[in-house]
Amino acid sequence: MRDPQRGTPAPARPVVVTLPTEIDISNAERLGEDLCAAFAVGATTVIADMTRTRFCDSSGISMLVMAHRKAAASHAELRLVAISTAVLRALTLVRIDNFLPVYPSVADALRPGPPPELATDRLSDRRTAGSAISPARLRARTGRENGQPLPPAPPELTNRV
Repeated sequence: MRDPQRGTPAPARPVVVTLPTEIDISNAERLGEDLCAAFAVGATTVIADMTRTRFCDSSGISMLVMAHRKAAASHAELRLVAISTAVLRALTLVRIDNFLPVYPSVADALRPGPPPELATDRLSDRRTAGSAISPARLRARTGRENGQPLPPAPPELTNRV
C-alpha cells in the first residue's frame, strides 16, 4: 500500500493473531502456520494474543520460536501477549522472554516500543504474596547466598551405577 501524498509505502499495520485456550501438539503446527502466514502478507509486527491461553506445552513454545525465526527472516517483529501465570511460567522457564517481548495486554503490544514491564517481573509480582523467599531465608535454608553455585555432590552419590 502506498501513501498517495508521498508516493512511499505506508507503514504496515500490526497483525493480531488470537491463540486458543490450550496450545499443544494437536494444534501447535496449524497455529505456527497462521503466525508465519501473517508475516507473508508484509506485516512488520505480528502480535500473538495469548490472553485466553491457559496452557502451552513444549510444542506450542517450539511454534513460537519458529514464528520468531520467520519474523527475523522477514525483518519483522513477533510480540506476545500473555497474562496466565501458567503460560508466563512456561515462557520464563525456557527463557523465551529473553528474545521475544511479552506484553500484559494487546493495547500495550500495539504501542511502539518495548513492553512496559517484563513477563518475569509480572510473574514474580504474583508470587510475592507469601511465597517469595527473602535472601536471609535463602541463606538460612541453604547456607548460600542467592546466585552462589551448589556445592559438588558427595562421591557416594556421583559414583552410583
